[in-house]
Amino acid sequence: MAAAQEARDELVKGLGVAIQEDDGAAWLDWLDGGVELPDGAAQGAAEALAAQNDAELSGFAPDEVNGYPGYWAKVTTNYAVGDSIIPGTESKRAKAEAVAVIKPRCDLAESADPEKAVEFVCDGAEEPIEMDPDDFEPGDLPDAADLFAVHLAE
Repeated sequence: MAAAQEARDELVKGLGVAIQEDDGAAWLDWLDGGVELPDGAAQGAAEALAAQNDAELSGFAPDEVNGYPGYWAKVTTNYAVGDSIIPGTESKRAKAEAVAVIKPRCDLAESADPEKAVEFVCDGAEEPIEMDPDDFEPGDLPDAADLFAVHLAE
C-alpha cells in the first residue's frame, strides 16, 4: 500500500508539471491512468512501512491488475513466530504478500481538450473539479487521494 500511495503522490506531481509545460501534451492522460507510474520512491516507501512493522521488504515489483498499475510487495517479519500450539514453528518468520493498485477516481468527457479548461467529476467529490492549463498554479490541484484511489487487489 505504501508504494502505491507514494506513486499516487508522484502521479499528481507529474500531472502538475504536465499542465504547466503547456506544450499541448495530453495532460489528461495523467488523470485517466494513461501514463506509466513514475520512477521514484515507491520501493523506499514500502521498505519504510515494513520497517515500521518490524519486518523487511523481501520482494518488490511493478504489477498490474485489471489494467490498473500498482506494485507487488512481499514482507517477512524480523522476528520468529515464537511459542505456538504447532510444534516446530517457533523459529519460523511470518511472510505476507499483496498487490496494491492505483485507480483513477475521475470521469473525463471523451471530448475533453488538454488545451482548454476541463471539468471532471471525481468519486466522492461534492462538486466538479475544473482545471484550466492557461490559468493554473500547482496549488490548484486537489489532493492525490481525490484523484486516485489506492486499494489492495490481491
